[in-house]
Amino acid sequence: GYVFNYQAMKALNEGKQMRSDWLIPICSGSERLKVDGEKAHATQKPEALLYRVILASTNRGDVILDPFFGTGTTGAVAKRLGRHFIGLERERRYIDIAWRRIRAVEVAQDDALAVTPSRRAAPRVPFGWLLERGMLAPGTHLYDPSRRHAAKVRADGTLVTTGATGSIHQIGALVQGAPACNGWTFWHFEQAGELVPIDVLRQQIRAEMRPH
Repeated sequence: GYVFNYQAMKALNEGKQMRSDWLIPICSGSERLKVDGEKAHATQKPEALLYRVILASTNRGDVILDPFFGTGTTGAVAKRLGRHFIGLERERRYIDIAWRRIRAVEVAQDDALAVTPSRRAAPRVPFGWLLERGMLAPGTHLYDPSRRHAAKVRADGTLVTTGATGSIHQIGALVQGAPACNGWTFWHFEQAGELVPIDVLRQQIRAEMRPH
């Protein structure tokens, strides 16, 4: 399998989908490692590049292999983000520089290393589970945010509206005349006079399913 932390990358880019072409400054200034005033490595990579790659493609505690370790940019960023690493390098002078560099890196606290999870990684919760747990009752009316559309919940987790029966997604699409619909965000139930998305109930179940 593979890891792609789509939501984390989107969050890193202020809520917008990250493009596949990245504009990252070259390694310079105080980040550039030097020995006796000369560049320690001719092609030292910027930490910003490895930060983005590691955040996008690994999870906390994963092991990263860099077969061309150089002065340890991968290892330094991996340690900072709570990942493990294996680095391969044949030049002794680069190994010494990398070792000193990585030893100086401080690891952030565990709660700071958490990233926005991918929606696909979240456990699946069928709508029927809300009925089984008594969070909604058969006969409950659901509405869209403007109360323009309504449907009634049946005991088997389907919705019924004028002349049609189907899932929360099917009926949501039908009443809008749309090709598809995310029923979890479209349908709302009434609570204390306010409309609340049924997705709130799904998230409550997901929270119970997470390991503590």
